[in-house]
Formats: sequence, C-alpha cells, structure tokens
Amino acid sequence: MRAERTAPLLTLYGRSYCHLCDEMITALQKLQANHRFELRVLDVDAEAQLEQRYGERVPVLVHGERELCHYHLDVPAVTDYLVKIG
Repeated sequence: MRAERTAPLLTLYGRSYCHLCDEMITALQKLQANHRFELRVLDVDAEAQLEQRYGERVPVLVHGERELCHYHLDVPAVTDYLVKIG
C-alpha cells in the first residue's frame, strides 16, 4: 500500500484591502482545479515583522522559504514548480 503524500502548502502574504492579493487568490483557486496544493493566506499587517519584511510588496507567494512570484501569479512558473516538487 502506497503512503499518500501531503499536498504542498503555499503561503500568500498579502493584505485584506489589496486588489492584487484578491486577484492572486482567485487565480490560485483556479489553479487548484488541476494541481494539488494547500493555500494559506497571511495578512502582513497582522505582524510587525511581516509588515517590515514585505512592506508594499504584496502579494508574495512562497513555498517554504522559496519565493515563487509577487504582485501577479506567474502561472507557468508556479505550475512548473508544482510539477517538479510533486
């Protein structure tokens, strides 16, 4: 019997009032139709350290410590990365 691998966890650092963040979340939800991953959204304004790290440079999509893209979802790059780690 083969052990089921857990889906990779992608983290989106953003803000609640950020239209680019909303657009990236929507695009990621569409991407989930074809690629298995979990999505966690963290508000950079909730922690001073995150606000200092990202400032106005949101949204930022990461997997672990690796930044995948920012501002807009880079579908080809994220898709390639998910296939590679899958």
